[in-house]
Amino acid sequence: MTDNTKDQEFVEYIVKALVDHPEDVKTGRTVDEMGVLITLDVHSDDMGMVIGREGATAKSIRTLLRVVGAKNNARVNLKINEPEGSRRGNRPRREDRENRREEKKGIEEVVEDLKI
Repeated sequence: MTDNTKDQEFVEYIVKALVDHPEDVKTGRTVDEMGVLITLDVHSDDMGMVIGREGATAKSIRTLLRVVGAKNNARVNLKINEPEGSRRGNRPRREDRENRREEKKGIEEVVEDLKI
């Protein structure tokens, strides 16, 4: 492991341990004036494992990567590319969620509806 690719190999090692398709894990590394950018591509079925609940896993990987970068005097960032064919559910728009909340009945209305 050479000093200038430790960060990239570190990301590959962690992600391959998490996913079901480690053979599809691919990383890229670019360096510019802003620092080092590690790009990550994974199988579409593994995207949820890499992101984690509410992004917790991705955030943790980024935190660890910053530690590796600090040790090597570099600013390191991680970009996770969305794979083709990923099946991300469509999140309802904010207005639709608010309208649904307004449509919900209060307890008094539910009790009244139950009376025959």
